[in-house]
Amino acid sequence: MSQGSSQWEAGGSQPPSFLPAGTPKHRVRTPSAPAQPATGQVVPPSFSPAQGRTSGSRAASSAPRAGAAQSVRQSARVSGGSSRNATNNEHAMESSANDIRRPSSSRGPSGPTRPRRHISAGRVFSKFIVVLLVAVIVAGIAAYNWVNSNLSKSAWLSDMSSGQATSWLILGSDERDGSINESSGDVPGTRTDTILVLTKPKSGPSSLISIPRDSLVKVDDKSMKINAVYELYGKKSLVGAVENITGQKIDHVAMVKFGGVQDVVNALGGVELCYDSTVNDANSGLVWQAGCHVADGGTALAFSRMRYSDPQGDFGRAARQRQVIAAIMKKATSRSTLTSFSTTSKVAKTALASVSVDDKTTPTTLLAMVMAFRSASSSKGISGSVYWTNQGYYVAGVGSCVLLDDDKNLQLFSELAAGTHASGSVGTLAEAS
Repeated sequence: MSQGSSQWEAGGSQPPSFLPAGTPKHRVRTPSAPAQPATGQVVPPSFSPAQGRTSGSRAASSAPRAGAAQSVRQSARVSGGSSRNATNNEHAMESSANDIRRPSSSRGPSGPTRPRRHISAGRVFSKFIVVLLVAVIVAGIAAYNWVNSNLSKSAWLSDMSSGQATSWLILGSDERDGSINESSGDVPGTRTDTILVLTKPKSGPSSLISIPRDSLVKVDDKSMKINAVYELYGKKSLVGAVENITGQKIDHVAMVKFGGVQDVVNALGGVELCYDSTVNDANSGLVWQAGCHVADGGTALAFSRMRYSDPQGDFGRAARQRQVIAAIMKKATSRSTLTSFSTTSKVAKTALASVSVDDKTTPTTLLAMVMAFRSASSSKGISGSVYWTNQGYYVAGVGSCVLLDDDKNLQLFSELAAGTHASGSVGTLAEAS
């Protein structure tokens, strides 16, 4: 035996690399006692025997690690390596042993478990918004179909080409059945006593202009008052007469029965109206104390009809009619109305029962009309009447008529359609005041 072998025999132990050839490689024999260092040497803490529990599976798993670590230390001393290298090797071995003992984080007591999913508040909110939008769309489609199916439509429009603005002809009709003796000269039938032209340009202020019911027009070369055209010649002839006055295409028509105005106001719970004169008019039935009051449906209807007690006659009545419709629009689109389903439903049913429209009108165009009407009635809108040269022009077989100023009216509506007219009041009465 060589000198190196004699040294290992004198030490009482052999390094693992010099085990007898017959010993299986997969078994590691753990010495009963660790090798003792030379006298006077201090054993580093990491070279001390492992302490702690030795029973059960923990003892079984710690024994190979201790033996393997001791073998690394012995090999380091034999090869003459530094203590730092031995320590590094020991730490690497211990880390490997720990990796073997440490259970996988993806395994639970009863087998593999899935990682926990965290749903962020942002995802929950986005899903909620999607559901809400779908609900709104579904409700909107249902409301659209309901309104569209309840619209009374007929052919009103002419073949005139569309212009640069959208215009609505808003009519108020009163069937003369003898229940109200407004005028001894009135005959049974339907008269369009309220004639309003609502214009919404692509840019600029919206406008609401009245055409007096007694305005002189010609249809088939026959002179007549404009409020008689519908009764005598039909819907398209009335639209054509208004287009001749304005020079602009009428895109949509809405005709409201006066009785419907009364029902709508009652459904809204009344509207606020203002008039600076005290009135007790037998013809219309209006009893009014000067000032502003919340009017019910019957009072609002009489307010719209009264003209004989008004110093401005039919022109004053036209102004009050615009006020009534504007008050209805304001109340109908208020928060208190829109947030009350019962009120909104009642108003919608009542309004649809009292209005007839052209065959191209849809719920969308009706909504656009309401918004344009509200805009025109605001301080930023334009309102008033057409221009005339004589408000007492007499025509044989027709009576006293309002003779319109054709040139000024064509210029007025051209500017309104282009959106170039300034906000405020327009018409002969506005200029005279």
